[in-house]
Amino acid sequence: MSLVLKFGGSSVADAACVRRVAEIVRNAGAQSPVVVLSAMGKTTDALFAAAQAAERGETEAALKALREIVAKHKKACSELWEGEPPVDLQQFIDALATQIDMLLRGVALLRELSARSRDAIVSFGELLSSQIVAAYLHAHGVPTAWLDVRRVMRTDGRFGGAEPQTGDIATLARTELLPLISGGQVVVTQGYIGSTKDGITTTLGRGGSDYSASLLGAAIGAAEVQIWTDVEGILTADPRMVPEATPILELSFREAAELAAFGAKVLHPATIQPAVDANIPVTVRHTMRPDGRFSTITALGGTGSPRPATAIASRSPIQVITIESTRMLAQSGFLGRIFEVFGRLGVSVDVVATAEVSVSLTVEAMAPIDAIKKELGAFAHVSVASDRALVALVGERLKHTPGLAARVFGALSSINVEMISMGSNEINLSLVVERKDEAAAVRLLHQALFAGTGESK
Repeated sequence: MSLVLKFGGSSVADAACVRRVAEIVRNAGAQSPVVVLSAMGKTTDALFAAAQAAERGETEAALKALREIVAKHKKACSELWEGEPPVDLQQFIDALATQIDMLLRGVALLRELSARSRDAIVSFGELLSSQIVAAYLHAHGVPTAWLDVRRVMRTDGRFGGAEPQTGDIATLARTELLPLISGGQVVVTQGYIGSTKDGITTTLGRGGSDYSASLLGAAIGAAEVQIWTDVEGILTADPRMVPEATPILELSFREAAELAAFGAKVLHPATIQPAVDANIPVTVRHTMRPDGRFSTITALGGTGSPRPATAIASRSPIQVITIESTRMLAQSGFLGRIFEVFGRLGVSVDVVATAEVSVSLTVEAMAPIDAIKKELGAFAHVSVASDRALVALVGERLKHTPGLAARVFGALSSINVEMISMGSNEINLSLVVERKDEAAAVRLLHQALFAGTGESK
């Protein structure tokens, strides 16, 4: 069975990074890898900026940004080949640059940037990086096939956030991708981009390269999807708050989803859903440390671990809204009336805690508080606490660990916890504290639950 190896922008940021990627791919050659590449670091942002400059009619600024992008890639090529790169690679780069030049000029002339044009422009980065990596592998004796993923990644026409058509992708993978794998070649392709049935370029939205890797892995029945990035897997806490945080060896899809929802810098669950649905393990690995530790996400995760929790996440700033009314007492439909207001105002609610005559809930700092207070104030008393932080303890084993609450609140004895909520799926325990106490709360919980236990399983 084949592997899918996805490399993010930081993994292909320059010539030195490309060499490391090539070594990883070469070592996986016997497993017929499909290599999915993001654009070189910051390239997509630069392309978005060039498109926006063109929309403002700033033609020279847009073209200057394009020239800088092209120069960056040509510099990487010169360093990789220590001189002149292959002629066909140079021609590919120049031809693609000409296409984007024409698109930018057209946008600047019309002062109009459609979502379709923007997708065409920003797809440039993945096409470039994948051609460079494929050419470098080929030059170093690795049987390599470059595949334009738009021949396989069929999507609808929602530019900027296209919806993959999984049935079509599976069919196209059988005709376009599997023959290359069966031929013993390393297949190098792109993440993030796709195309409609009419061949119009689309993008899958931010995080789209992980999504591409997961979709392709599911389509070919891969043994594993490897996400190569700049960290040794998913950590037990944010290392900026807890320097001693360590990689989690195994976690479940549900745990990954909760951690992402509560602010942890992990894979967004939606991007790996196709692999999870196909029961394909997803691993998160460090490009600079290929033999180092890594995290594996599966359906069950590390359910056999003795640890009570898997990780700690936090997010700030948030606001806590408390609604009080004696009408709640034995009154049906009161909560429905509250949440109808939030739904109408388009406000997402994270955590909810209820009492007999009050309900408290958390919302993002940018929520329209004045409008919320006006609407809810018509039938209840409303108070708001700002500059708060949400700290979440996540793990499949929380509900099976006697004495966990004592350990948690013992660790936080010096910090005022304003709100407590156990998630409906019982794999997260959420606490609201003042924002100034956020980092201390995370550190204290990590010390109480993770310190001195060795590996992060």
